[in-house]
Amino acid sequence: MTFPKDDNSKYPVVMGIAGSKGWSDHHYGYMDRYLEAGFATIILHSFDSRNVSSTVGEQVSATTAMLVNDAFKTLQHISKHPRVNKEKVGITGWSLGGAVALFTAWSPIKDVLSPNHAFAAHLPIYPPCMVVPQDLSFTGSPVHILIGEDDNWVPADACIDMVDIVQNKNMTITTYPNSHHSFDRFHGLIDVDDAYSFTDCRLKLTNDGLVRTLDWGFPLSNSILQKSVLAFCADRGATYGGNKKAREHSRQFALEFMNEHLR
Repeated sequence: MTFPKDDNSKYPVVMGIAGSKGWSDHHYGYMDRYLEAGFATIILHSFDSRNVSSTVGEQVSATTAMLVNDAFKTLQHISKHPRVNKEKVGITGWSLGGAVALFTAWSPIKDVLSPNHAFAAHLPIYPPCMVVPQDLSFTGSPVHILIGEDDNWVPADACIDMVDIVQNKNMTITTYPNSHHSFDRFHGLIDVDDAYSFTDCRLKLTNDGLVRTLDWGFPLSNSILQKSVLAFCADRGATYGGNKKAREHSRQFALEFMNEHLR
């Protein structure tokens, strides 16, 4: 954990979680700006701790469930720190990390894994929203999703649908036109042939914490079952890369969002 100053003040905190390709410069850029703005920051390295470099194309060696647990355990740990304002800890993440930033606001899992500590703000950036909770109960903390309209890795339509279904005034969304997955990167569009594309795939999250197929309720409860289900549900091949307007807006919005809800 890094603090803005070497003093005895209590600070609000922003926790960051990277996506399936691990930490990149554009992720660190957000965290540096939070630190410069007076937030303490903590960067989760859930991949390094598991000797994983990337989960692109497999999504089993470091899963959303694992990282959600990591995030809550970290929240509980830093809440004991004398320089942390434990009531003002926000979470943000990108892609896979965006799923963590989103589902740490889901009440059934929060109440089990972290009954005494909650995040005060959630900023999921291009998260996978194709997994719809059976129980639509979310905490009262604000959740705002940032996603590109042309994302063919995790579809924007699924996030729009989730916001509509949840019908919680604390869950809102911004979609960026002409923008793909990882719209906040600095390079152009790149095709990834082995990446899962969830454009036409929808799943459900039941109250027991299991992701299941939407129609038959078949569980994705281990790596073999998950690979089997995704072979039929998801396509292969997706695109990612930056969009200048979306990148600049998201960088500014992220800072404003945390300032509004953590100060």
